[in-house]
Amino acid sequence: MPKIADIEYTPNPNAVKFILKEPVTIGSSRSFQSAEAALADPLADSLFKVGNVTSVFYMDRFVTVNKEDDISWEDMLKKLAEPIRSAPSATEAVAQAPRAPAFTPGEDPILDKINQVLDEKIRPGLAGDGGGLEIIGFHDKKLMISYQGACGSCPSSIGGTLMAIEHMLKEDVDPEIEVISV
Repeated sequence: MPKIADIEYTPNPNAVKFILKEPVTIGSSRSFQSAEAALADPLADSLFKVGNVTSVFYMDRFVTVNKEDDISWEDMLKKLAEPIRSAPSATEAVAQAPRAPAFTPGEDPILDKINQVLDEKIRPGLAGDGGGLEIIGFHDKKLMISYQGACGSCPSSIGGTLMAIEHMLKEDVDPEIEVISV
């Protein structure tokens, strides 16, 4: 059972990041945008059952929870801590089925380069704020991404962060790439 080391407020006022002493996954992320989508995941399901939760994202040693606008964190934090503390750590958990990747490394050199830039320059910063980014698709130099965790409903992810990602990919991969958040 993971212990909570700290709770961090994120740039998104409706998201908090629980920093854990033990990992809940090893090298993979889980993102849920609704209670229905979380039914098969015990940790996410239990967090949605607290009520007023709009999304759950977790990976390695952190869990990010987004709440409804009109609910205060004071009312939510203690309720959310219990399911997190009760969840098995990654070493205790039964092996979970791996998710199919959005792309297969080695099949598209440009997509491989995009993913490398995201891994090196973008994802660590997003994870630091309790979020993540998933590639949904790539076609005709248009990269479709989906924000996860705190980034999913953060106002800056739609503007500044998206422009910064596109700028880095234009510099490092292809000047004609367009990044679209879906």
